[in-house]
Amino acid sequence: MKKPFLLSAFATTVLILLCLILIVAVWITIDLQNRAERSFGPASPKLAFFERLSLITRLLLEEADLTGPLKPTGAVQAFTIEAGESPYSITDRLEKNHLIANAAALRDYLVYSGLDTTLQAGEFQLSPKMSPIQIAWALQDATPSEITFRILPGWRMEEIAEALPTSGLEFSQRSLLDIANQPAKFLTPETIPLLSELPPSASLEGFLYPDSYRLPRIISVTAFIKTLLDDFQLKVDSQLQDGFRRQGLNLYQAVTLASIVQREAVLEEEMPMIASVFLNRLNNGMNLDTDPTIQYALGYDLLDRTWWKNPLSLDDLQVNSSYNTYQHPGLPPGPISNPGLSALKAVAFPAQTNYFFFRMACDNSGRHNFAVTFEQHKQNACP
Repeated sequence: MKKPFLLSAFATTVLILLCLILIVAVWITIDLQNRAERSFGPASPKLAFFERLSLITRLLLEEADLTGPLKPTGAVQAFTIEAGESPYSITDRLEKNHLIANAAALRDYLVYSGLDTTLQAGEFQLSPKMSPIQIAWALQDATPSEITFRILPGWRMEEIAEALPTSGLEFSQRSLLDIANQPAKFLTPETIPLLSELPPSASLEGFLYPDSYRLPRIISVTAFIKTLLDDFQLKVDSQLQDGFRRQGLNLYQAVTLASIVQREAVLEEEMPMIASVFLNRLNNGMNLDTDPTIQYALGYDLLDRTWWKNPLSLDDLQVNSSYNTYQHPGLPPGPISNPGLSALKAVAFPAQTNYFFFRMACDNSGRHNFAVTFEQHKQNACP
């Protein structure tokens, strides 16, 4: 009768030991999970129990490689992820580019956190000063912190505003036009020195310098405008302004004429010739008779969906506007577009000619035929 008792006692001891082992295992598992959550955040709910436990164990061993940067200092570099690229390839290239120390550790973290399935294709700005965990989260958003915004020579303010919705910049078209149309209401000469050289009621048309700008995505409309005006002041240096004065023009008049030259010219090489025609006309008291000023006065053409209606009708040439240079002598009240550097240089340093007329050549080359007399000008008409 004693033998069964001994077997029962042994079984009970084994059962107790198993329970203790199980309790210790559960305690260790819970402790590992808590430690992992403190260091790496919650695990992906998609992971199976043993897969999660295996990853947690490896992550805790790799913690130093994941939570600290590869280098405390290091330059930012562009890193591109191609569409469909695997996490293995991405982490391997991060290590080869000396952005992280341990590609396998980062792969473990990506799987543990579930970020391996949400890596984005695109270009990122990364640095070895970032921890691998920071890099993993940065790769979740391909939206760049900076964008390139390009203004083309000859655009009017409204065309610049129309480029905003697809640019990535966060301020509105309306806010840009409100300030650009009434800069004296929103800006001061202390912050924008250029304002002191503009007539009191002038808009910023003509001074929003055409260029490619690398801008922070989160930039205020005022800072954006200041960037453009600062660029204008940098490019329109003292040499250019001396050239304007030699033509008898102040800065505002010179930019106004350059804006017309910009819209008239197709080829940059002809800009100095076109500028000479207009300067000859101004100096001889003739009307400028230039179509772009009519186009500016007409505004947006709903039929052709353009700010620059072409061709103009005879009725268009009768538009009642101070910008109608067929009816009003001299320069229009202000610039009609934002001219580029070539047009500004053409006004500062025009060709020396006796021409008073020009018209488009008939060969679709974009070139113009120039004439001294109106009779010659008529002879240049296309058959």
